[in-house]
Amino acid sequence: MSKKPVQKQDPETTGHSWDGIEEFNNPLPKWWVWVFYICIVWGIWYSIAYPAWPGLTGATAGYKGFSTRANVAADIAAVEESNAAINERLASAELTEISADAELNGYAISAGSAVFKTWCAQCHGSGAAGAKGYPNLLDDSWLWGGTIEDIHTTVSHGIRNEEDDDARYSEMPAFGRDELLETAQIDEVVNYVMSLSGEPQDASKVEAGAVVFEENCAACHAEDGTGDIYQGAPNLTDAIWLYGGDYATLTETVTNSRYGVMPPWSGRLTEAQVRAVSIYVHQLGGGE
Repeated sequence: MSKKPVQKQDPETTGHSWDGIEEFNNPLPKWWVWVFYICIVWGIWYSIAYPAWPGLTGATAGYKGFSTRANVAADIAAVEESNAAINERLASAELTEISADAELNGYAISAGSAVFKTWCAQCHGSGAAGAKGYPNLLDDSWLWGGTIEDIHTTVSHGIRNEEDDDARYSEMPAFGRDELLETAQIDEVVNYVMSLSGEPQDASKVEAGAVVFEENCAACHAEDGTGDIYQGAPNLTDAIWLYGGDYATLTETVTNSRYGVMPPWSGRLTEAQVRAVSIYVHQLGGGE
């Protein structure tokens, strides 16, 4: 006698029904439920033990006193302590003699690279090639001088800032805005300046522009346009332009002038850091 196949029974329902579709009452596995409860308990404990709940001025500290900021500060302090001796050597050594000390010079370049990437790359670029309005530190066209001493002074005191009395300072007149030159004269002198390193927009105006240049610009940029780095007056004959050497840009420069500012770093960085970044920049290939 054959047995009747056992029919699989549907589980009981929750009593909910939507358009004739009923919801089965299938409970979660007990192991899953217990894991869920344990996670809740663990989450409550964690929020009490560690910093967790944000407030107006900070998060709850937690009874364990854990702090990632404190850990980082401790790591920084440990590194500074381990480097204290060599930083003292770096801060007191003659700038021109550091390159002869292999250990000190290697440390300065490594430390200077870190300082540069943290504080200088935002303006001068990660590779120090600069950008419009921010000098390229890889070439030999250095305003204010490119020796290690000159670079150290520039980094220490900055350029045209109002924070440091020893900041490098120069100011180009706004020949157009302040009505020192007429529009036609600006047009002429721009064509002359373009002719010093390339082709002018209108060669017929170069001769007249030379007269305007001699009377208004030569005092800073020199009679031949080669400039004076110690006045902050750039060389106009080398085709290296901080803001651009096309007709429109030069017209804007002569009309309204330029006034780039660099902050002083001597109050923001230690003397060892200032020296390290100066040495790092100097050895990149530019300077003197």
